[in-house]
Amino acid sequence: MRKNKNVNIILTFLMFVLMMQNVIAATAIDINKSTVEWLGTKVTGQHNGTLSLREGSVLVESGTLTAGRFVFDMNSIKVLDIEDEKWNLKLENHLKSEDFFAVEKHPLAVFEILSATPQKGSNNYEIKGDLAIKGITHVVTFNAQVDIHGSASHAWGKITLDRTLYDIRYKSGKFFENLGDKTIYDDFIITFDVVTQ
Repeated sequence: MRKNKNVNIILTFLMFVLMMQNVIAATAIDINKSTVEWLGTKVTGQHNGTLSLREGSVLVESGTLTAGRFVFDMNSIKVLDIEDEKWNLKLENHLKSEDFFAVEKHPLAVFEILSATPQKGSNNYEIKGDLAIKGITHVVTFNAQVDIHGSASHAWGKITLDRTLYDIRYKSGKFFENLGDKTIYDDFIITFDVVTQ
């Protein structure tokens, strides 16, 4: 009788483990297949480039995205729209300087999902999370398309950010007068396409 009881306990435990594997799956981001692009605009034009993920992971529960954390390597900032090597490097270094992202002091930026709300009848999610840049954290909300197939996830979308919230004021019309055509707009756009391993 006692032997049967022990067998039942073991079987119950194994069933619980199997159920939990189906319910919750934490998965690492494939940083080599994922892309992050940026776009900044000014009165006289725009510049665009890329940014690399250092690491990241997402949590999926019962086929629904519920959490995630992404770490960005700010030293990886690249400029794509300037072909001249000298001017390309000049802008790249400027973006890494104290005028912009101060990467020597703040080499990482971090985004952590606070909530992920799926929209009925689609793969669209409303994502809300903490974004830390230059050691300053603000809550951001945006929409993303999320495809989940078993343990594999794929998400893509755009985020519009106000750089001045992160103490990036260089040639901002909010803080400097009479900039004219030298004004750099405060909003910049991040486009992301992220896949899991």
